[in-house]
Amino acid sequence: MYEKKVWNMIDIPTNWTFNDVKVASNFDDHVREQLPWYDMVSSAIAQIANHYIPEQGTVYDVGASTGNVERTLKSILIERNVDFIPIEKSQQMADMYTGDNPVIVADATEHSFQEFDFGVMFLTMMFIPPHRRNLLLDRMMDSLRDDGALVIVEKTIPTGGYVSTVLSRLTLRAKMQSGAKPDDIIKKELSLSGVQRPINPETLFSSYKYTEFFRYGEFGGYIIERNEA
Repeated sequence: MYEKKVWNMIDIPTNWTFNDVKVASNFDDHVREQLPWYDMVSSAIAQIANHYIPEQGTVYDVGASTGNVERTLKSILIERNVDFIPIEKSQQMADMYTGDNPVIVADATEHSFQEFDFGVMFLTMMFIPPHRRNLLLDRMMDSLRDDGALVIVEKTIPTGGYVSTVLSRLTLRAKMQSGAKPDDIIKKELSLSGVQRPINPETLFSSYKYTEFFRYGEFGGYIIERNEA
């Protein structure tokens, strides 16, 4: 059973970067504290993957961090003899990777993707400069095989009006109920200035057919299919 460890305020860097060893080494504990739905969505991704990954298929995990996606999909990967390819830009994060497959340390926006059946970007796009996001998405979709799918989970731009306030408060309350202290939450948000920029799914995915499968507060999960039929 997962044992939660509280991320102390002193451990949150002033300027957030995944190249910080302290961030990398505490990432799993921190993300679960800040995003209490993290494990639930990880499980949902595994259920979605079960419908798209064929025997001897190929799967990409872009922004692999410490290997959460591979660990979540492990039974499917073994049963179907899947080629799993994790990509992580940060060497410090790659050093903490606990999956069974070697990590490609690279900028995904410059990577040449081979054909694949299923891809995951779990809290990845929001750390990629906006002007590079469509480049990455188009490259992946061009390499995605027919009947394959790409799953993307990200923080999104507020829709505007009072509903934006409601969604923001949902996110804040979820973090506090998970044990995060208000001061820690504020410091984390400030540390992400200029580092994390939420996505606009309507704009980013405008060229593709997509379905929202998850929504909590400001965070959304999407499935983009490649279906030529």
